[in-house]
Amino acid sequence: KRQRFVDKNGRCNVQHGNLGGETSRYLSDLFTTLVDLKWRWNLFIFILTYTVAWLFMASMWWVIAYMRGDLNKAHDDSYTPCVANVYNFPSAFLFFIETEATIGYGYRYITDKCPEGIILFLFQSILGSIVDAFLIGCMFIKMSQPKKRAETLMFSEHAAISMRDGKLTLMFRVGNLRNSHMVSAQIRCKLLKSRQTPEGEFLPLDQLELDVGFSTGADQLFLVSPLTICHVIDAKSPFYDLSQRSMQTEQFEIVVILEGIVETTGMTCQARTSYTEDEVLWGHRFFPVISLEEGFFKVDYSQFHATFEVPTPPYSVKEQEEMLLMSSPLIAPAVSNSKERNNSVECLDGLDEVGTKLPSKLQKITGREDFPKKLLRMSSTTSEKAYSMGDLPMKLQRISSVPGNSEEKLVSKTTKMMSDPMSQSVADLPPKLQKLSGGGGRMEGNLPPKLRKMNSDRFT
Repeated sequence: KRQRFVDKNGRCNVQHGNLGGETSRYLSDLFTTLVDLKWRWNLFIFILTYTVAWLFMASMWWVIAYMRGDLNKAHDDSYTPCVANVYNFPSAFLFFIETEATIGYGYRYITDKCPEGIILFLFQSILGSIVDAFLIGCMFIKMSQPKKRAETLMFSEHAAISMRDGKLTLMFRVGNLRNSHMVSAQIRCKLLKSRQTPEGEFLPLDQLELDVGFSTGADQLFLVSPLTICHVIDAKSPFYDLSQRSMQTEQFEIVVILEGIVETTGMTCQARTSYTEDEVLWGHRFFPVISLEEGFFKVDYSQFHATFEVPTPPYSVKEQEEMLLMSSPLIAPAVSNSKERNNSVECLDGLDEVGTKLPSKLQKITGREDFPKKLLRMSSTTSEKAYSMGDLPMKLQRISSVPGNSEEKLVSKTTKMMSDPMSQSVADLPPKLQKLSGGGGRMEGNLPPKLRKMNSDRFT
């Protein structure tokens, strides 16, 4: 049988042992110790205390009568005793009971010839008041304890895990059988689970908080009709990794604590219960118990513990988030971007080969042999910029699409240059280049000497 920390009725299965000298602390708080005792021990102490006190005080009155000699002169009419008509122990006991209970039959009474009797009477009154206040107060607190009020607060036999509002949720139900309300009712949940710290320390009963609406105020209950308490399982929940499969191997206990003020007595009441892992039903939901009748709402407590199955994914919240991330379409642009960059690199390599196959004169005209490479790099960067503009906000896209933009001009120029085949013949070149390549001699004759020298140095 599964060992529980808290029983279904709220009793904690904890026993304190090997207290040593710490037992004296119970006597320092004697009133609470008596209240915490069971009823049979309370009744035994109540009867024993009064019996001992009565016998002790009756013995004191008998000792006074014996020391004064009242027992031997009880029937002498000329003698005035300390207490009239006390001539043995039973009569002394009856006198004490009549005085303590203020019955006053009028047959036994204290005379003014006995100062020690007056002092004993004052001590008896003070001691009797203390004993009455202590024992009667203890019995009253014992009877008015709100533990029995917790018997009319119900918890569902099982907890359930299913989808609610699109989120995986742990649920259980609470109810109040009485018409009197629980004022300022509040509910809390603790998860008891053993774990081992990174330092190697083993914690057999580690307590973790389960949020049942503390941040939103949903833990403050208006407990008039049965309520379903919900714990949303998210990244902050201790059940973030819990799935239907892992529940078969997990061991945990959920302790539920319901507190409130009893409306009739004004005392604080606490009801407790717990759910072990085998009492948590995966993929279940509670039956509705409230129905609208003519002029009132009716609660059917026969369906209070009943549940039914609903479609629920068997995966944990963590697994669901990972699967959703893998199937997200946001990964596609990154993949296509990498493919496009690879294609641009391949185009660069191919165009580099084309540039090396150009005639030597055209390579010299460019001034530098790596000119096609620069153009290709510029075209590749502009294509990457054009692709990345789709990821920009709308305002930036509009700014970039304004006519006359320098980047757009650069792209148009480079595309025009790239659209012309690099291996074209000299005849297809512009007239100036044709003159430079073919008729350089005629132009040199018309140029100044300095320019002719610069041209000769450039083309040699």
